[in-house]
Amino acid sequence: MRVLSKAALPLVVATSLLAGCATHSDGSAPLNQRTWPICSLLGGLVGGGLGAIESSSWAAGAGAAGVIAGGLICYAQDGDEDGDGVFDRRDRCPDTPAGTSVDHMGCPLPQYPASAPAPAPVATPEVITLDDQGQVLFAFDSAELTAGAQQRLHSLLPKLNDPSVTSVKVVGHTDSVGSDSYNQKLSERRASSVAEYLISQGLAPTKVTSQGRGEAEPVADNDTDEGRAHNRRVELHLN
Repeated sequence: MRVLSKAALPLVVATSLLAGCATHSDGSAPLNQRTWPICSLLGGLVGGGLGAIESSSWAAGAGAAGVIAGGLICYAQDGDEDGDGVFDRRDRCPDTPAGTSVDHMGCPLPQYPASAPAPAPVATPEVITLDDQGQVLFAFDSAELTAGAQQRLHSLLPKLNDPSVTSVKVVGHTDSVGSDSYNQKLSERRASSVAEYLISQGLAPTKVTSQGRGEAEPVADNDTDEGRAHNRRVELHLN
C-alpha cells in the first residue's frame, strides 16, 4: 500500500499542476489540445522531478507517467482562445476577430445588408380654389380683380404668410369661350394679377409664382353657365 502511494504521488501532483494551469477561470486555455506536446513535456519534467525526490530509480517511470498524463490532460481541455463563445474542440474557425457573430461551429455568420429606411412621405400641396361660382373674380374679359375677389384674397393672407408655407403658386384657368390661344394668355394675365395683389399686401415676393393653363383643365361642363363659372377659377397651390 505504501509503495502504491509513493508511486502515485508524483503522478497526482503532476496531474494537479497541469489541470490547474490548463484552464483559466475566463474559459481560455493556454494549455489545450493544440499544445498537448508542451503539456507532455511539462508533465514529464514534473513527474520525473517529483519521482527523483523519492528515489533516482523512480525518476524514469514517474517521468514517463507524467508525459502520458500531461498529454492526456491537455488534450481533454476545452478552451476558447478567440473568445467567440465556442470551445476550441468544436471551433472550426479559430482566431475569429473579437465581436464577430458566429454559428455553433464558431464560424462567422453571413452578413446581410441592412434594410433601406422607408422613404420620407412626400408632402401633398394644399390647393385653395377661388372661382366665379357665387362671386365673380375678374371683370368681364379682363384680368382686373373685383372688389369681392380682393377681399377673398386678403382674408387668406394670414395663412399664406405662415412660416410653414414655403411657396405659393398661383394657377389661372378659364372656361372654353374663345380661342385656345386667347384663353391661355388670359389665364396667364389673371394668375399674374392675383400674384401681384398678394405681394402688394405683404406676401414675400420670393414665395410667389404664377402660371396660366387656359381652358385645358376644366373641372365642370363648359356647356352650362354653372359649369363655366366653376372653370373660371384661380388656384393657390401651397407647399
